Amino acid sequence: MDQQQTETDDNEDMEILVNVLGPVEVTDAEGNPVAVGSRRRRELLGRLVAAGGRAVPLPVLVEDLWEDPPPAAAGTVRTFVAELRRALEPDRPPRTRSLTIETVGTGYALRIPRAHVDAHRFEDTLRAAHDGPDGRAARGLSEALSWWRGEPYADLDASPWLTPERARLAELHREAVELRARAMLDLGRGAPLVPELEAFATTHPWREHAWLLLAHALYQAGRQVDALASLRDARARLLDRFGLESADSLDHLERDILRHAPHLTPAPRDEDRLRLLTRTEATGTYTRLRSMSTVARAAAVTGGTNLVLAQEQRAAAVAEAERTDDPGLTARVIAAYDVPTIWTRSDDPHRSEALVAATRRTLHRLGPGASPALRARLLATIGLEHRGSRDGWAAEAAREAERLARDLHDPGVLVLALNARFVQSFQHPGRTGERDVIAGELIDLSTRHDLPMFETLGHLIKIQVCAARGDTETAQRHVETAERLAGIHETPLVHVLTAAFRAMRLATRSDDPAEVAHAYRTVATDLAGAGMPGVEAGLLPLALLSLRMRHQRPAQADPALDWGPYRPWAQPLLDLARGNLTAAREAAAVLPGPPADHLYDSLWAVNAHTAVLLQDRSLATQAHDALFPLRGEIAGGTTAMISFGPVNDILAALDQLLMRR
Repeated sequence: MDQQQTETDDNEDMEILVNVLGPVEVTDAEGNPVAVGSRRRRELLGRLVAAGGRAVPLPVLVEDLWEDPPPAAAGTVRTFVAELRRALEPDRPPRTRSLTIETVGTGYALRIPRAHVDAHRFEDTLRAAHDGPDGRAARGLSEALSWWRGEPYADLDASPWLTPERARLAELHREAVELRARAMLDLGRGAPLVPELEAFATTHPWREHAWLLLAHALYQAGRQVDALASLRDARARLLDRFGLESADSLDHLERDILRHAPHLTPAPRDEDRLRLLTRTEATGTYTRLRSMSTVARAAAVTGGTNLVLAQEQRAAAVAEAERTDDPGLTARVIAAYDVPTIWTRSDDPHRSEALVAATRRTLHRLGPGASPALRARLLATIGLEHRGSRDGWAAEAAREAERLARDLHDPGVLVLALNARFVQSFQHPGRTGERDVIAGELIDLSTRHDLPMFETLGHLIKIQVCAARGDTETAQRHVETAERLAGIHETPLVHVLTAAFRAMRLATRSDDPAEVAHAYRTVATDLAGAGMPGVEAGLLPLALLSLRMRHQRPAQADPALDWGPYRPWAQPLLDLARGNLTAAREAAAVLPGPPADHLYDSLWAVNAHTAVLLQDRSLATQAHDALFPLRGEIAGGTTAMISFGPVNDILAALDQLLMRR
């Protein structure tokens, strides 16, 4: 008995932490990574985690690790086990019994305490929450949900043992989200849950309980009309999409909302429950702020008001984390929001600048001893958020993030770093080939490691690359793949972007400007509700201008058109359309240089057109120098939204002007 107790105590004192709620990783108690080796070794470790402490016979491990096991597979598994033991117990004397992976008969069992494995700890917390009081359940589940870093075992390929294990954990995650929401609602604290539950219900539209929770939270937020609308939307979705008649629960909640049933807004039952949820409680700060960023990430991909709210919530979480004076906390709050970025013009430049400044301060305070994975995520954040500028330090941050990610062999970090490199590739013209390579690697990595958001990003970048090269047929194939992925993973923003590509493609094929203009106006309507002002602002008038330029017509001087950030470049053409040559020349003389973003070549195409119309040789020379690295491409094509025609044709028109004496 004493020996058994000693063994238990030894295990409880272990400082190894195994995380599988995301990529498989092992850390020590301070969060430093422990290298466990190749993907096969991580898969073996993951398989033992999935067994929940039970022994897995050697033949089962062989079958699970290889579809067609080689003759030496059993010996290879034994070698993997020995190497894992050395990695997990580096100080264990030779030929002494392992405390982490025990030999049981012909198999092996993981003996790491359940509290040291995030998936087991999550299950135990969920089990306890079913029987605990609302306040304790809400706090415990909030913390447990913050442990999720992505899909379970995200860096492992799908296999017969892994697919059902992922599905099981995903269902437990959904159950935890709903149970935590119910506990918060029972405490009358549903209002802050609205963005999270909107994203959750949209992502899981077949879960009737999700719609009930959302409507209840909207009601507690004082949004009775929205609550009733969400219930109507739930009925329509269940019927139209799944052919399901809604259950009585939707009707009961609707009646309760209409009559303002008292139980929908319960008062807190005692001071202890308030204390458990208060914002100032130190023990809940990390969980709450990390959860804010995690929820924001989930909400962002659904677009619309969710995207706007997600960005606001992320900024608030980072700002509050900095006020705690804990750089480690701030770093993890920043890193929790790993949403793909496809556009280089920021939706809110001031917010992006503040985030970049906070990230740089945090990196400085963490110093060189920071975890490489965390450092890579912070550097990638700088590369993603510092857009439209030729400041070399942001591009260097993206390259350093990529180097760290490759050294770590962490696909989740690498896709983020590659996304940052894509954003920074616009600092110099003529980088279409580089973006093509980045897109290919994103698709390959994401397909192998099941990272659907970044797989979709890879296809969206491919659409831009192909559009820039004038290869609309190949672009269309990537459009179809991106839309298929968007349908599976319910990311509606993708369809807005692909609709814009179809409008651009129509513009290159149709002889009817009115038909194309109608297509662009439809895209503008969709963009207006997409929550992407960085894409939306000024795009419609710029697209209409591209049509008029291609059809040799003057700019549309319609005062109702909002040119947004592009007015300075359009102004000379608008003045010409009004017949004011002097004003056009004055506006052309003070044209700013187009920023280094998706619209760089589009705006230089506009400048080139202005130069030809005004016979402005100085502006023509500048436009020629700017567009020359893009010869052979389509001006505006890299947006995959608008086209100003072949760059070679624009250069030829400029050459003709410059050769005149």
